[in-house]
Amino acid sequence: MTKKQKRELRNILTAGAIYALLLILEHLVHIPAVFDRWYSALAVYLVPYFIVGWPVLRKALLGIKNRQVFDESFLMTIATIGAFATRENSEAVAVMLFYQIGEFFQGYAVGKSRQSIRDLMDIAPEYANVEQDDGSIETVDPDDVEIDDILVIKPGEKIPVDGVVLEGDGMINTAALTGESVPRSVHAGSDLISGCINGDTLLRMRATKLYDDSTVAKILELVETASEKKSRTENFITRFARYYTPIVVIGALILALIPPLFMGNWADWIIRACTFLVISCPCALVISVPLAFFGGIGAASRAGVLVKGSNYLELLSQLDMVVSDKTGTLTKGQFEVLEIIPADAGIGTADILHAAVLAEGMSTHPIALSILEAYRRTVPAEPDLSRVKEVRNISGQGIIAAIQRDSDSPETVSARSDAAGVTKITTEKAGIILAGNTRLMEANGIAISDHITDLNAAATIVHIALDRTYLGAILIGDEVKPEAGEAIAAMKQNGVREVVMLTGDNEVVGRAVADQLGIDTVFAELLPQDKVSKVEELLQILQPGASEKSSHARDTKKKLAFIGDGINDAPVLSRADIGIAMGSMGSDAAIEAADVVIMDDNLGRIPEVIHVARRTVGISKQNIVFALFVKCLILVLGALGMAGMWAAVFADVGVAVLCILNSMRLLQLRTGQ
Repeated sequence: MTKKQKRELRNILTAGAIYALLLILEHLVHIPAVFDRWYSALAVYLVPYFIVGWPVLRKALLGIKNRQVFDESFLMTIATIGAFATRENSEAVAVMLFYQIGEFFQGYAVGKSRQSIRDLMDIAPEYANVEQDDGSIETVDPDDVEIDDILVIKPGEKIPVDGVVLEGDGMINTAALTGESVPRSVHAGSDLISGCINGDTLLRMRATKLYDDSTVAKILELVETASEKKSRTENFITRFARYYTPIVVIGALILALIPPLFMGNWADWIIRACTFLVISCPCALVISVPLAFFGGIGAASRAGVLVKGSNYLELLSQLDMVVSDKTGTLTKGQFEVLEIIPADAGIGTADILHAAVLAEGMSTHPIALSILEAYRRTVPAEPDLSRVKEVRNISGQGIIAAIQRDSDSPETVSARSDAAGVTKITTEKAGIILAGNTRLMEANGIAISDHITDLNAAATIVHIALDRTYLGAILIGDEVKPEAGEAIAAMKQNGVREVVMLTGDNEVVGRAVADQLGIDTVFAELLPQDKVSKVEELLQILQPGASEKSSHARDTKKKLAFIGDGINDAPVLSRADIGIAMGSMGSDAAIEAADVVIMDDNLGRIPEVIHVARRTVGISKQNIVFALFVKCLILVLGALGMAGMWAAVFADVGVAVLCILNSMRLLQLRTGQ
């Protein structure tokens, strides 16, 4: 507990003890000199009242001063003053005492529910050890670290910025970011994520990002702004309380003033009005619903999933369709050359690989890197990339490269598009290498050998041609993530009706991956801009009439989520109802555009967070229905004089405590690691 909570508990216990003593003295011992005189009885009961109720009275006075009158403190103050005015001293103290017990319990529960989120704030590094040119170490603020600075990470220290290991082999603890309890091994060349904790070995690293652009800074920004994005349910409760409280105050005034004019017995009707005010206090709704969403976001963060706001948690509970990218999302994105198939017997596999590496050698695309790696395994030497004079990347088709032959004069290559938008090349002297898909070959009039055209391979096929002569094809495979199949099955168990895959790969590769993972629908051979169009089409099917992301919540309860990791996925992540990005290996643009970030790239986290979202929304709805039912019932009974102040205390504090206990079930929710 915090110091404030300890002080509140001490005041509650002190006031409770005095109140219990006064009840004994009044009803069992009975001291006439004190309790038979209204002013002396009022004076002794005001002692525990002020001990426990002063914070409420102060808040009510400040609300009146700031013209924000109608809140729970105002209701409690008016109700207890009315009880004192009608000489119901013990009931007045009881109302304030139990109200404060409920408030203490609420504060403690909110603190517990925020603990997972607050723990995440501890990942912020306090300093960085920068190695100077003379070998000395200078301790600086992480904000002062520059790109390419050499940092020394001692055992047990936090990694201050994103970077790459230069020296050292060891283990780093990523639990604060990813929820994964098993440490991750690192060595020279490994990427390091800021906010993780170094193990028991010394590491030297090179900074690749500034602190403001590093993973830890982005996570802290997400956590700090998450509470600002309220769910529709929370916004409803806020609006409800804004109108509800003035209405019940007016209703209490009418109950206290109008019936006695015709029926007499002012004291009885004032007591009924005070009871009415206590019953009507909306704290059960105002506290328990946000508490449920805090608990849900906390449970998600324990699983290594950052949800950027309660509104997105609510949208996840309504998820009907999941659309996913393939490479790097459903697959590992770690390509390797599986087979090289020549066009005919006169062409060697080494010739095909050599031509491919000249075209792809300057690219950082995973496919290009896999070709370069295969070349290095086959030929114990680096390719002579100085022969490459010009390279053009044709979006959605492949690469066209001009290479120098026997002449020392530079060679050129030009690309143009015909009326149909198909890219073709023109050249005179240069040696031209084409490396790409079937569309690139067809656009330049290059015939693919029949035995390769008919190839039914569940792999990415890169066709290679030199000077308009088809050489052959390179088959490149990408391994499916081991958890992907179980994750998709678990999504469907948690209410997802359909899973769709979008890929730029060919139909055969896409269908093979889909069959392996249990994916319902595949759209293959898509350009980056085609993915946005396809998601638009799916949204129109799922949500007829929806044209903007902001309108989805009004149109239907069927929501669409897109899962991606690359920079080209950012537009699609923004367009979907819920954008889900891979945080560890994903691009900064994808993480920025997403609404939900999976910190360890584990697809199994998605069904876990869907389950958390559905539990969260279910519990918040249970709280709303239960609180409104009990309050409406006892309000009617109180107005009719059939429910007294103790029933009012139950309708207020008792209902609030029960709703809070219901919300706190989310704190015990355990997700798989």
